[in-house]
Amino acid sequence: MTEPTAFDRAVARHADGQDHHALAAELVGRMTLDEKLDCLDGDTDFWPGLVDMTSGGYHRHPWPAAEVERLGVPGIRFVDGPRGCVVGPATCFPVSMARGATFDPDLEERIGEAIGAEIRAVGGTFTGAVCVNLLRHPGWGRAQETYGEEPHHVGEMGAALTRGLQRHVLACMKHFALNSMENARFTVDVSVDERALHEVYLPHFRRIADEGVASTMSAYNSVNGRWCGDDPVLLTEILRDEWGWDGLVITDFVFGLRDPAGSVAAGCDIEMPFRQQRAMALGAAVADGTLDEADVDRAVTRIVATLIRFADRLRPAASPVELAAPAHRALAHESAVAGTVLLRNEGVLPVDPSRLSTVAVLGRLADVANLGDGGSSNVLQPDVVTPLRGLREALPGVDVRHAVDDVAVAAGADLTMVVVGTTRDDEGEFIDAAGTAELAALFPPPPEDPPPTDERSEGDPPPTDVGGSGPPERVRFAPGGDRRSLRLSDGDEALIAAAVERADGPVVVAVMGGSAFVVPWLDGVGAAMQIWYPGMLGGAALADIVTGAAEPGGRLPFAVPHDEGDLVDFDPDATAADYTLFHGHWHLERQGIEPHLPFGHGLGYTTFTVGSPELSAGGDELTVEVANVGDRAGSTVVFAFGGLPGSAHERPAKRLVGFRRIRLAAGGRALVPVPIDWRQLDVRLDGGWHAEPGRYHLHIGQSSAEVVATVEVDRS
Repeated sequence: MTEPTAFDRAVARHADGQDHHALAAELVGRMTLDEKLDCLDGDTDFWPGLVDMTSGGYHRHPWPAAEVERLGVPGIRFVDGPRGCVVGPATCFPVSMARGATFDPDLEERIGEAIGAEIRAVGGTFTGAVCVNLLRHPGWGRAQETYGEEPHHVGEMGAALTRGLQRHVLACMKHFALNSMENARFTVDVSVDERALHEVYLPHFRRIADEGVASTMSAYNSVNGRWCGDDPVLLTEILRDEWGWDGLVITDFVFGLRDPAGSVAAGCDIEMPFRQQRAMALGAAVADGTLDEADVDRAVTRIVATLIRFADRLRPAASPVELAAPAHRALAHESAVAGTVLLRNEGVLPVDPSRLSTVAVLGRLADVANLGDGGSSNVLQPDVVTPLRGLREALPGVDVRHAVDDVAVAAGADLTMVVVGTTRDDEGEFIDAAGTAELAALFPPPPEDPPPTDERSEGDPPPTDVGGSGPPERVRFAPGGDRRSLRLSDGDEALIAAAVERADGPVVVAVMGGSAFVVPWLDGVGAAMQIWYPGMLGGAALADIVTGAAEPGGRLPFAVPHDEGDLVDFDPDATAADYTLFHGHWHLERQGIEPHLPFGHGLGYTTFTVGSPELSAGGDELTVEVANVGDRAGSTVVFAFGGLPGSAHERPAKRLVGFRRIRLAAGGRALVPVPIDWRQLDVRLDGGWHAEPGRYHLHIGQSSAEVVATVEVDRS
């Protein structure tokens, strides 16, 4: 039998009730200075690691950090998300925004558990899958990686994902904080006042911290003049001192800090993923007094204490799951159905397959694997059901014709499906060559004999395909970046118009993408749905929705304007940005602008009524009678929005404070409890929280525009 290590003995003592911080401090006290400093960055040398990562290694293996072999401290082994395990041929789920549209934390928790199990199966113990930056503007290139524009919703979905993941691995929430621009993420400084910071851009992070997330990843950008990876206000004063959060902080990869010594004192624990800035600087900084060794000890103690708490997730899985196992594929299909948002339906859907002889499918995206971002969240799924394949498999006796842009195939068709939208070339993670080149001086000098690279010339764009599946050694980051327009491409809008003009049967539009599109063409089509980047079973889900085998369950997690100019300003190239209290549907309502599609909009195949709510004696839950008055089973989401008319402080008129998804059989009724998060309505002033006295309104409905009842509540 192997002799227990010092770490093993500390874990056993923790199981007997001893404090993990005290146990960690004992272990740190036994470390040499070099061992402690080695805990503060990745375990891979910079140049070999960089070559490995940029030639596909990100998707081949986990990335280790903070291991101390002599004492048995296992460190972490990082594998990314959030749409699935990025190492190996794993299950590709719909992107987070699609899952946000489900408004179903229980489903998200099950997805988290599946992703965590697959990460553990490939040797990972730690994941950066909990991406919860707020959707301030739909043009943000990584909008697909979060859940929506309302802090309460984002927090509840992120907490659910965390619960599921942490049954198997340590979860990390990111990017802390105000990281909702992509092109300028390495250079932009975000200015934000106390109220906007704490009331709008941090509540969801605090919710996930309260859930017990193991780790936080700092952001690339700066906030109020301080780089996030070096910021003691964010990483210590707020995260740890005010919130009382207990965990470890890592940097975003490669470019995550600017002050190696200062970042340690600020509360940043591990520079990821290589031995880089800190490896060059910290030894000398301790020697000359620039860095106090006590700050090193505090950081390493936080790391080891977290590892002690989560020690059972750091061992190899006893019975690893199969990647992309049937149960996980079924879950991907379920979530694609539940997140699809039916935007319009003039009696066209669902169709009766027995009445179809010919279906025309148009669009360049109809038969490609279009699953989202080509950067750190890319999943190398083994198989993809495209929209065309899904329709053909669901309609075996029907002539399903496809053309990219030849609308002649719609002549005589009983139904025409037009598949449009964006790809990873249009939006997603972006590497700013100019912005990162300025940081090159921070890294170790290149070796005299550099590691081999691929044969691409410097400056050539990386090879990419829309789907991104394929052997890891050929995977590169796609161009990505922020969107400069919320319109579909000219070609897509022209294709929709041509289909409406030429098709003999009704036209249904399926929109793929990561967030909102302005849809001036919507009223001219028979039906339209947002299918997002729908995961590896997205085409099968689409076919089930079209044929009525399943009902679209999604609701918009943002408002869609008539004109993108109606939203807050968004400049992808900004070096400075001001974030205020208002964005999304809050901003539209404040300006008196009616959205084209309100927050929470989404149609189904049945009809629901929502009765008058009753508030619990403690005031923390509403009970609402919901009835399915249609002729088939279906689902809806009940929303509760809060506001304070006549408030002394500027605030949204309707801020989400509760939601609950409910599914009922035809004719079914249920009393639905909707928990109310009153903390969403508190005001941040002078470093503290204040519940303003007054008569608050709780608005209940199936979207922000459909208020069926209002409850007035006195808070004194």
